[in-house]
Amino acid sequence: MTSVDDLRDRVGQVLGTSAWHEVTQAKIQAFADATEDWERLHVDPERAASTPWGVTIAHGLYTLGLGPKFQYEIFEMSGHSLALNYGYDKVRWLTPVTVGSRLRMTQELLAAEPIEGGSKFRTRQTFELEGHEKPACVAESLFAYFD
Repeated sequence: MTSVDDLRDRVGQVLGTSAWHEVTQAKIQAFADATEDWERLHVDPERAASTPWGVTIAHGLYTLGLGPKFQYEIFEMSGHSLALNYGYDKVRWLTPVTVGSRLRMTQELLAAEPIEGGSKFRTRQTFELEGHEKPACVAESLFAYFD
């Protein structure tokens, strides 16, 4: 997209779907180290073996944190002076993400509203977990682009 207007014109449309992302123990551990959230369910495969999943699971915030990565895969913007993450609404984690699984995200543009110097956008991010009927996570993402 070459302008904020191009994005505004896509309200009500699915913007696209990212490539698959493999969830590895090394990535889960790196997230745990970065956030200092070393809950054993995420980082201790021996303890996780006794859980209903039998393996470690990714932090919910790890999944949500993949949103920007996936968004960059779905679309590129130019013709703006600044882009800002504005926050999230209605985040729900529906299916645990086990080590060795694969995730991808579909992004739908729900709304655009003017703000001083640009527009604030609301999208629905659906994090699909390969082989599962229910998504791993569904969230409303808010971000702004300034003209």
